[in-house]
Amino acid sequence: MSSNIVAVGLSNNLAVDVIIIMFIYIEKVLTKHATFVRERKMKNKLVVAAVGVIVVAASLVLEGCECRTVQFIFGDSLSDVGNNKYLSKSLAQASLPWYGIDFGNGLPNGRFSNGRTVADIIGDQMGLPRPPPFLDPSLTEDDILHNGLNYASGGGGILNDTGTYFIQRFSLYKQIELFEGTQELIREKIGKEEADKFFKEARYVVALGSNDFINNYLMPVYRDSWTYNDDTFIQYLIQTLRAQLTALHALGARQLMVFGLGPMGCIPLQRVLSSSASGGCQHRTNTLALSFNKAAAKLMDDLGKQLANSSFRFGDAYDVVSDVISNPNKYGFENSDSPCCSFGRIRPALTCLPASRLCKDRSKYVFWDEYHPTDSANQLIANELINNFNKDD
Repeated sequence: MSSNIVAVGLSNNLAVDVIIIMFIYIEKVLTKHATFVRERKMKNKLVVAAVGVIVVAASLVLEGCECRTVQFIFGDSLSDVGNNKYLSKSLAQASLPWYGIDFGNGLPNGRFSNGRTVADIIGDQMGLPRPPPFLDPSLTEDDILHNGLNYASGGGGILNDTGTYFIQRFSLYKQIELFEGTQELIREKIGKEEADKFFKEARYVVALGSNDFINNYLMPVYRDSWTYNDDTFIQYLIQTLRAQLTALHALGARQLMVFGLGPMGCIPLQRVLSSSASGGCQHRTNTLALSFNKAAAKLMDDLGKQLANSSFRFGDAYDVVSDVISNPNKYGFENSDSPCCSFGRIRPALTCLPASRLCKDRSKYVFWDEYHPTDSANQLIANELINNFNKDD
């Protein structure tokens, strides 16, 4: 709701009524007073007052914005809610059964899981609306003002080169560019002042980085794999992320959360590709995730101190996810090393397909497919992040 409306306490119709009453009042006062001097003085004062009411009423009609606090989400397939299904050439898709089987009507909706994402769950618990995918062609400016937007794209990363073999995906740089376009639309809709306020009061989530390792640095076909070593690649990622988060702050992001990486060396795909005979977690990949999280946490702390009026937070659920994978029964799970949706012994099946076999109880599996957690695992991860954020408060 517009700050003008809140301050004056009038509806648009009531504002018009006030204008009419004010002019009637002017007429009565002017006829009541006899002397020319007093009449002129009173007339001047009341005309000024009436003009003031007209200006306020006009501002209610023309500059009003019934806005509320919303989220803008940037990320990869762990947060994508449907952008990639509009990218017709993208190989990173969640548009076939059985994706979305435990969400809404049970049909694929673009989420790379059987249910909700971590960002979905955290937003729900914060009382925030779920932002729709940026590429949804039915969206209007009013939808953005009421629900925010999600720019996350499966296969995307911090770096532009990440995930190129998926053909189409949005890197974080591209997502920020799209956000700039959104800002232009909203400024045209409600004016610069109201738009600036709207974007500064919004909540921001940045959740990506695993593809920069799994679908870039750790693949020999990518230049980064021989250009950098482990330490220098993480430095490169953090320097890039610093520039991106600083750009978001310049665009109005004041309350921003960055989600850290989980033990990505333990996802089913990495286990299958492991040189270990037992199919265990890939130690080097997990070490990279821990090193990235440590550097990203420091980055967020530094930016929170350096950037004006900012609340930048880092969410780290690595330890609890690692414990879930090592001790699934402790958390109510029965399987933490293979996907619920798969082709059985034919591994890896890089995506969940209609011909895939589903596990009997999806709530007992940590992983939905070769890459992504189930709804139940996402709930646990979200709870851990929320608890950590509350401790910081």
